[in-house]
Amino acid sequence: MKSLKADNNILADPHQQIEVLEHEHGQKGNFNLIPFHEKLKESNLFPLKPLQIENFQVNIGKMCNQTCRHCHVDAGPDRKEIMTKETMQQCLEVLKNNPQLKTVDLTGGAPEMNPEFRWFVEEIKNLNRHVIVRCNLTIILANKKYFDLPDFYKLHQVEVVSSLPFYRKDRTDSQRGNGVFESSIKALKLLNEVGYGEDGTGLILNLVYNAAGAFLPPPQTALEKEYKQELKQKFDIEFNNLFTITNMPISRYLDYLLVSGNYEKYMEKLVDSYNPVAAAKVMCRNTISVGWDGFLYDCDFNQMLELKVNSKTINISDFNFDDLKCRNIITGQHCYGCTAGAGSGCGGSIT
Repeated sequence: MKSLKADNNILADPHQQIEVLEHEHGQKGNFNLIPFHEKLKESNLFPLKPLQIENFQVNIGKMCNQTCRHCHVDAGPDRKEIMTKETMQQCLEVLKNNPQLKTVDLTGGAPEMNPEFRWFVEEIKNLNRHVIVRCNLTIILANKKYFDLPDFYKLHQVEVVSSLPFYRKDRTDSQRGNGVFESSIKALKLLNEVGYGEDGTGLILNLVYNAAGAFLPPPQTALEKEYKQELKQKFDIEFNNLFTITNMPISRYLDYLLVSGNYEKYMEKLVDSYNPVAAAKVMCRNTISVGWDGFLYDCDFNQMLELKVNSKTINISDFNFDDLKCRNIITGQHCYGCTAGAGSGCGGSIT
């Protein structure tokens, strides 16, 4: 099979998606894939514009100690893309000059694998910003140089958001690799030991659920209750919130959909589940996403598709807040993933 990792921009054009079905995989794309912008027009949301830009999401590298099959970043141990200290300094300058950017969301890969990670966190905190780190949990146990991460996070009051696709071993390991569930449980215990997830500590630990197949997440509130009950009873683990995130039809997950013959069914499900209320609240309307090389995107997903912002400002080196808040947000067929059902974003369901 030809990998689509370098060709994910096909998702901007539904006709090209159908060509992938027919020519790459011998399937007939005979369904009506309504262009996403047409749905936005029906909802009086086209062109999609920013609201109040508050979140500054920064991907500081695609290197990771895991190779999860649903990863939209296509991260792994062999990835060499890494943000330099110079680019981080440019990010810090933007934060100094734009107090509207209140939250800095650090992603990867495993962001902790960037050699300047701790320095960057410390400098951001010196600017009095709230810091979120998207930690895959297993990095804490991967090497002794990471063993003290729970203490580092506590010292700097970092909010930790961690993927745990399910509260059972079989489903988590099938998605993230053998042994990942056991390592994740050990890491969660270490975070709990320093106060993460406990009421009154102010140390926020949120978990992320990703569906293991070609279906939408269940209701977030009910599933959070299940997670809390199961993890407390079986492992004495506590956490604050569960985020249910829809798998986006890009990168490795797109490959999975095509190989398994689920692409057409999944896309139809996303289109049929389009929710205009969720569309009005999508994360790209209050977020700027910064790539490891400093280029700017509307969201983390557009970043992985290399769809740069539609603005005079396209790089952190020439950041202009006024230009960015007036831009039209770039959308494509993958955006159905954020607007289906209860909606989906980096903070879980939207509605």
